[in-house]
Amino acid sequence: MKNCIITGGSSGIGFDMATQFIEKGYRVIVLDIKDCANKEVTYIHTDISDAVSVANAFKAIKEQFQTAHILINDAAIASHKKALVDSDAAEFDLILDTNLRGAYLCCKEFINLNKGESYGRIINISSTRFHQNEANCELYGMSKGGLISLTNSLCISLTGTPITVNAISPGWICTANYDELDFDDHKMHPSNRVGKPRDISNVCLFLAEEENDFINGANIIVDGGMTKKMIY
Repeated sequence: MKNCIITGGSSGIGFDMATQFIEKGYRVIVLDIKDCANKEVTYIHTDISDAVSVANAFKAIKEQFQTAHILINDAAIASHKKALVDSDAAEFDLILDTNLRGAYLCCKEFINLNKGESYGRIINISSTRFHQNEANCELYGMSKGGLISLTNSLCISLTGTPITVNAISPGWICTANYDELDFDDHKMHPSNRVGKPRDISNVCLFLAEEENDFINGANIIVDGGMTKKMIY
């Protein structure tokens, strides 16, 4: 059985990922600061922005399961929206430490844990906001842009290992109250609908397959075609 670590797997897209990976026969370990309602996962309370907390989580994984095969860096703070001049260094640290530093810490621990295996996957969940944004979302946008750079560099650094490193950049993914979306919400997308968590989980499952090891260093945009739309 392959072991899949999902950060931020207690809610939103990460919760759906955990559910789908379990259905496909993976053992799922969720690292999250929030309790996980899915009792089929192995849940480890983890503050991914804290190096000690992350190290302890991976130590527990090694003690219980010896190894891990897949790391999905999904945990993030996505709700911050404030003008740059009104934000402060503490807010910068909170967003970057969670969204980017956490991925760095988990990648570091995962690479060590995966040593000796013939197969490994790192999947970083970025966002289309790494290159398209709206006003006052600089901190979130830069954190997601950093994940793309991490993906690009780590793919090269891990040459000669079995680990592939890819990113997924979701567009608008509705994680609650999908039925409350209106006609205009859906029609603004070339695919004629707003995204669902399953749309991201499907790509993760595809990248996790052993035979898909020639996809490496990619950033797969999953946004219903929205970033192809020219809006004046």
